[in-house]
Amino acid sequence: MTDTRFDVLAIGNAIVDIIADTNDAFIASEGLTKGSMQLIDEERAQALYGHMGPAREISGGSAANTLAGLARLGHKTAFIGQVATDQLGEVFAHDIRAGGIHFDVPARVGAPSTARCYILVTPDAQRTMNTFLGASQYLPASVIDTSLIESAAILYLEGYLWDPEEPRAAMRTAIDIARAAGRKVALTLSDAFVISRHGSDFLAEMDAGRIDILFSNEVEICALNNSDDFEASVAAIAAKVPLLVCTRGEHGAIAVENGVRTEVRAEPVAQLIDTTGAGDLFAAGVFAGLAQGRPMADCLTMGAVCAAEVISHYGARPEADIADLVVKRVG
Repeated sequence: MTDTRFDVLAIGNAIVDIIADTNDAFIASEGLTKGSMQLIDEERAQALYGHMGPAREISGGSAANTLAGLARLGHKTAFIGQVATDQLGEVFAHDIRAGGIHFDVPARVGAPSTARCYILVTPDAQRTMNTFLGASQYLPASVIDTSLIESAAILYLEGYLWDPEEPRAAMRTAIDIARAAGRKVALTLSDAFVISRHGSDFLAEMDAGRIDILFSNEVEICALNNSDDFEASVAAIAAKVPLLVCTRGEHGAIAVENGVRTEVRAEPVAQLIDTTGAGDLFAAGVFAGLAQGRPMADCLTMGAVCAAEVISHYGARPEADIADLVVKRVG
C-alpha cells in the first residue's frame, strides 16, 4: 500500500448555504416543518428566496463542511463534488480551494444551476433547510479519479448524495477503488429521509464489509435500525461496522469501536446561534483525532469542541481557531 497524500477525501454535495433569520410564523406560512430538511425544485427555490429576509451566502455541503474543519485542524483533504458554470459555482470553488482543500472537478455547463440550501434559523437556533440539489446531483462516475481515491487514507461519503442515481454510482465506484487499495471507507447517514429511501443499501454495504466508519445521530441510528430504541439500535448497527460514532446533541456523543464503547459529554457553548454544521464539524474533529492516532475519548472530545464552535455563530464553517481550541482542551 502506497503512502497517502490526503487524510480524508470526501464525495458530497457542492452547495452554497443561503442563511436567513426568521420566526415560527414564517415557517408556518411557508408550509414548512420546523427543524426539517426537504428537497425543493428550482421554481420553489426562487419563490422561497423571494419571500425570505436578508440572507448570508456561505459555502456549505455536509462533507465539504467536514473537510473545511479538518483543513483548519491542519490536515490534508480533497473534495469531489459538482458545481455549475455560474456565480454560486464560482463562489463554492473559490471558498473550498481558499480553505486549502484540493478540488479539481470541472464545472458542469448548462442547467441545472449550482445547488443551494436555503436555511431558515429561528430564535431557538433551530434550522429549517430547503435544498435545491441542482448540478450536485449530476456528479458522474467519470470524474472519479482512481489515483486520487487511492491517495487518501479515508474515503468519506455523504449520505445525502446517495439519493440521486448518478452520484450513487460514482460513490460505489469510489468504494471499490478504496477497498482495492486497502483504504478505509466512512459514511455519514445524513438524514432520516435518506435512510427511508436507501437504508437497505447502507445496511447491505455494511454487511458486505465495505464500510469501516459510520457517523449518525440518535434519530438516524434508530431509523436505520427501524426502531425507537436507541440502545438497541446502537448495539445492532455497531455489530456491523468496526467503528460507529453517534452524536446525541446536548447529551454528548458515543463511539463503539470493535465492541468497546466510549462516551463524552457535550462541550459548553456560551451562546447557541445556529446548529447548522454541528454534525459536520463533529466529524472533522473525530477524523483529526483518528489521523493523529489519539484515544477514542480524545477523538470524540475533539469533535465536540469543533461542534461547539460552529453552533456559536451563523454558518457551517469554523470562524475561530479550532486547532487552538482543541489543543487547549485535549493537548
